[in-house]
Amino acid sequence: MEWERDEFRITDRRDEQDIDTIHRFLSSTYWAKQIPRDVVQRAVEHSLCFGLYRGRTQIGFARAITDFATFAYLSDVFVLPEYQGQGLGSWLVSCILAHPELQNLRRWTLATQDAHGLYEKHGFTPLKNPGWFLEINDPEIYQRHE
Repeated sequence: MEWERDEFRITDRRDEQDIDTIHRFLSSTYWAKQIPRDVVQRAVEHSLCFGLYRGRTQIGFARAITDFATFAYLSDVFVLPEYQGQGLGSWLVSCILAHPELQNLRRWTLATQDAHGLYEKHGFTPLKNPGWFLEINDPEIYQRHE
């Protein structure tokens, strides 16, 4: 799939993803600090990925981790800082939620420390039953496995 708006384009073509750009950005985030490049490569290979481009330059990214039938986890959403404030992140999320292979899922989830407003505009809400959800969380895994 592909979407266009002005000089920007979003595509789900995995072969267009710029792993170096994605890795460089993710490795500096609070949620994937120091993530190894090979881990980013595997994540891209095993997810439905969306690249945001200006011309041929990748300026944003997101991926849906999904079974394509009942569940999707929205992850690694970003727009490079110099392109933020133009509604591109919201457009990216809209395109992902509209993707034909991701329709009629029973549940979407995501985790964010600071972008609740962005996702609430697209229908995301706090967990209605947080007591149902459990996790194994190891936020320093990449720092220990260099």
